Amino acid sequence: MTEQPQKPIQNERSSVRLPILLSFTLAGGILLGSSFFGGKGIGDAARGYSKFKEVLQLIDNNYVDTVNTDELVDVSIQKMLEKLDPHSSYFNAKDAVAARSQLAGGFDGIGIEFNLYKDTVYVLAPIVGGPSEAAGVQSGDKIIKVNGEVFTGKKVDNTFVFSKLRGPRGSAVRLDVLRRGSQKLLTFNLNRDRIPTFSIDAAYLLDRETGYIKVTRFSETTYEEFKTALGSLKAQGMKKLLLDLRGNPGGFMDRATNMADELLSGSKLLVYTDGKDDRYDRQTRAQFTGMFEDGPVVVMIDEGSASASEIVAGALQDHDRALIVGRRSFGKGLVQMPVNLSDGSELRLTISRYYTPSGRSIQKPYEKGHLEEYESDYKKRVQSGEFFSADSIKNNPKLQFKTSGGRTVYGGGGITPDVFAARDTSMFTNYLYELSSKNILREYALETFTKNRKKFEKMTFADFTKSYNVIENDLQAIVKEANSANIKWNEKEFNRSKTYIQALVKAFVARQVFQKKERDGLNNEFYQVMAPLDGTYQQAIRTFAQAEQLTRGNYSLKK
Repeated sequence: MTEQPQKPIQNERSSVRLPILLSFTLAGGILLGSSFFGGKGIGDAARGYSKFKEVLQLIDNNYVDTVNTDELVDVSIQKMLEKLDPHSSYFNAKDAVAARSQLAGGFDGIGIEFNLYKDTVYVLAPIVGGPSEAAGVQSGDKIIKVNGEVFTGKKVDNTFVFSKLRGPRGSAVRLDVLRRGSQKLLTFNLNRDRIPTFSIDAAYLLDRETGYIKVTRFSETTYEEFKTALGSLKAQGMKKLLLDLRGNPGGFMDRATNMADELLSGSKLLVYTDGKDDRYDRQTRAQFTGMFEDGPVVVMIDEGSASASEIVAGALQDHDRALIVGRRSFGKGLVQMPVNLSDGSELRLTISRYYTPSGRSIQKPYEKGHLEEYESDYKKRVQSGEFFSADSIKNNPKLQFKTSGGRTVYGGGGITPDVFAARDTSMFTNYLYELSSKNILREYALETFTKNRKKFEKMTFADFTKSYNVIENDLQAIVKEANSANIKWNEKEFNRSKTYIQALVKAFVARQVFQKKERDGLNNEFYQVMAPLDGTYQQAIRTFAQAEQLTRGNYSLKK
């Protein structure tokens, strides 16, 4: 993931989330990869169009002050869409470029992950093999100027950053950065290059037979990445698959159905859509012999798994092909068609609903024009205790459906897992949030790697895991750095988060040591270090006996 901001951790009293790389939540429920509007008259819409044009002209000609009519049109479109559904959306020309890049397979830029904090751009990490890494840009650097222009202040948002850091391949960029401990600006002259983006973040064997694949989104390259990962793991002896779709906000529908097709045999129905216009009604079935149609599969989902993730989980659950473990998914079952408008802006209009093979609509309820209530669903789940108790999931008994093997599943609001896994917030504190949001842990990990680079680079991962640990001296140094960053000391919270802090720093060091350009963006070692503290991951591993029963046709599983 590159030239992409890292969101601050969502800070709740009960929990802290680690930063994520996606700068934009995908506004669309599911994105179809092509646009084919047209062919029908606008009918009654013509009268409304004439009225809107008349009002806009009156404002432009007669309003007491000068106005920007382009801005008025943008606001009008946004307000119109708010009356439709939660996922129809509009991007102006500048935002559209950034939004499209989230699902692209790459772009031209300088190759950094960044975070916006107090109107300043912090480098989280230079991308391995990218121009910034080659020039010597480091994690923790603050970008003060770009090509001589001040790069701080209220004007600095995601769109501004993209406009300055991205550009044609080979074009020159001058960065002036401030590095921790330095009084003077450091200048780097570099040339933009093609920066690939990846959607498979990890693919490794956790034992001799069990493969793990982490999918972060469904972008242009996801299916090809998945096939590569699956083939590699099978060649290493994989007989069981743990597929991690947690936090995956979705993307292209066809990448999701192709992924499901790799795991399902025959010509089984994968998903179907239904819209007002028959042109948007379609059934998608398995078409080819997949690479892993027989072995047991466990799929992890949570409240951040949406749209295309729910297509995969729903298809595998409805055909009793996989055991679903985790928490109820987001509930985004609307399909958007992206339409490029003449000025470079983009409309993503909901044109149909999608349904899983059993007939379930996964879309959670919403009332048109009441987006605030829809967006408060996450808060309601917290308040109801749904993240911590399976009994708090309230499925509508009227929306019961049957899987191919006769198991009961529910529609009307996300995929309900077969095996519930509670969220573990025992180690998440505000102190951990502050350490993460101010990059203390990543910067300390980078310093550790830099000081010990030669020693680390001689190690295998097995050697690293055994010989390197974050000890008390490291923790004291981290606390000292935190004090310097005006993070208020809290001994109780520090002790709660201590084990997690140690693991996270070790994981960041592992990423620096082992991530290579030829690894296609995989962060295997990071995930392997963190795995012992991942409760859902550990619980999912223990469910393979149940998943094995599904493969044998035993569908009488207890939830």
